[in-house]
Amino acid sequence: MENISKVLELGSSKEKIKILETLDNIDNPEILEKIISKLDDDDVEVRGEAFSSLILNKNKISDFLITSLDAANKNIRGFTSLVLANRNETDAIPEIIKLAKDERSMVRSCALGALGHLKAQEAKEIFLEGLSDTNLEVKKSALQAIIDLKISISDEKIRDILKEKDHEIEKMISLIKK
Repeated sequence: MENISKVLELGSSKEKIKILETLDNIDNPEILEKIISKLDDDDVEVRGEAFSSLILNKNKISDFLITSLDAANKNIRGFTSLVLANRNETDAIPEIIKLAKDERSMVRSCALGALGHLKAQEAKEIFLEGLSDTNLEVKKSALQAIIDLKISISDEKIRDILKEKDHEIEKMISLIKK
């Protein structure tokens, strides 16, 4: 265990990835903490491997993941919400909803994406509010959830979001109108 910790902390990206590939069945809190911390690794491949090992973990680690939604680090908050969504952890919905108001747009975008993936109908108002966010990616996440959950949206809201003149948003809106 100590060796795993050391590699995750000090190892090269290759070493970290190699060890993360073997950690999808771990329930040791100290090691889980280290894996979660790798969601903020400098190397995108290490982040991806940490993400995978948390999603594939068959143990009951949802409480541990939910606690990480309060992390100081934006990547850990955002990516943990997506891990919970991919694990289909509907118990996490109330905690993920809180992240929809996070100060960091990346976290808000991940939270809305996670809530949409979890089919969180109780977040309907949050999705609609997300359309007015200052950040384009947050608006897209909100719009995707609205489309996926077939939430009705006023013509006025549609006109507002089309003002973005964003090709991807225009494509998404055309899906609503069908």
